[in-house]
Amino acid sequence: MRIKATIARTLAVGAAVALTATLSLAPSSSASQATPDAAEHHGPKPTVILVHGAFADASSWNGEITELERRGYPVIAAANPLRGVASDAASIRGLIESVKGDVIVVGHSYGGQVITNAALGEKNVKALVYVAAFLPEKGESALDLTNKFPGSTLGATIQTVALPDGNTDLYVKQDLFPKQFAADVPLSQAKLMAATQRPVTQAALTEPSGDAAWHTIPSWSIIPTGDKNIPVKAQEWMAQRAHAHTVEIKGASHAVLVSQPHAVTDQIIAAANATTR
Repeated sequence: MRIKATIARTLAVGAAVALTATLSLAPSSSASQATPDAAEHHGPKPTVILVHGAFADASSWNGEITELERRGYPVIAAANPLRGVASDAASIRGLIESVKGDVIVVGHSYGGQVITNAALGEKNVKALVYVAAFLPEKGESALDLTNKFPGSTLGATIQTVALPDGNTDLYVKQDLFPKQFAADVPLSQAKLMAATQRPVTQAALTEPSGDAAWHTIPSWSIIPTGDKNIPVKAQEWMAQRAHAHTVEIKGASHAVLVSQPHAVTDQIIAAANATTR
């Protein structure tokens, strides 16, 4: 019996050593598979400000809000006015300046252009996270960047509404919204998103951007390869130019923040861990 027990202990130790060696030799996980909880802060965590883009609203971030708050992060989902780059950026800048302590700013779609301008010179902003978003250089507009590469089918789905002040609001036609904007979101949910979408002014999409905050603030870019609004090639080109940490989510739509909140949250936390510890 002693011999059998000794053999059993020897085999158990050997198996543990082999498992440890296997794990140490295994390739590291991709950023999209990272588990950032293991290395999170022990002190106060940065506030995460989430900025939605055109044809969406702050509820698009519900999945990320739930996960971030569960992990102890203060969160503000901003109401992006969608009236113009400079005025929208001023609104978000005011929100950034109201927060005491470190901030991570996240922008979706046109919201990426807004945070690029809003975070400029704000010392408490430690990272920018772009989600299916524009990373513009000074002088570039959302329309410029959309047309830089082929692939966007957004133009054919747009409905215009004339405003009394002479501006024009843009919507995505509700019957075309699910396929265009949110192809990987359950149809019932995509229809709700279509009905509650907030319009952007035409002028906002043609307004040139100011100086870019990504020149001085570390940036992350999440690129959904099934995006039909902003061409994937344009997103890749902008991310490379900004030297952003980049993750591609295969097959995800422009509404990746709705369809893949866990993957998006992981990158937000990765940005926080890399810049605020």
